[in-house]
Amino acid sequence: MPDKEPAAGRLGGIRELSTGRKISYLAAVVVLAVAVAVVVTLAGGQAKATKKSGPPPLAKSFSLVQLGQPGSRVTLASYAGQPVIINFFASWCAPCQRETPLLAKFYLSMHGRVRVLGVDSNDETAAALRFVKKTGVRYPVGFDPYPAKTTTSYGVLALPQTFFLNARHQIVMHVLGPLTTKDLTRGVSVMDRDRG
Repeated sequence: MPDKEPAAGRLGGIRELSTGRKISYLAAVVVLAVAVAVVVTLAGGQAKATKKSGPPPLAKSFSLVQLGQPGSRVTLASYAGQPVIINFFASWCAPCQRETPLLAKFYLSMHGRVRVLGVDSNDETAAALRFVKKTGVRYPVGFDPYPAKTTTSYGVLALPQTFFLNARHQIVMHVLGPLTTKDLTRGVSVMDRDRG
């Protein structure tokens, strides 16, 4: 009889461990499902124009060290009275790697008619510099390292995200996920509707 009791005790311990592992696996599956949902949502590049009831919200002002130029700063205030596109990205972000070359080409094709500011978020300087060089970025990029205060002040929790601001620096359109040419065309149109 004494031999059966330790075996039963060991079996109970195995059952308890199995339940704990089941909970761990279930938690991992839930986290993975949420992550997949976020990636799928962002991969689709969902653009939304600001609601028409009431004025659009004002963009948060910021001043960041310019990437690769420690003596210079990128500030939203220096673009007062001008519509601006603000793009939040990082070199390690896979959707950003597809989006950034498109935005860089768009910026060059506009020959200065559209202002673009990049915000490199939660990144390493060397990796960010290689990334902007490789993707052909010519617009100013502010460096927002961890804890990425400017990025979080815009409510950006996943990258990339892009904000289209009118001349008053009100957010008139917000794109979650990678931009498309259609998003850029629509965003510039919405920005230009109200230049004053």
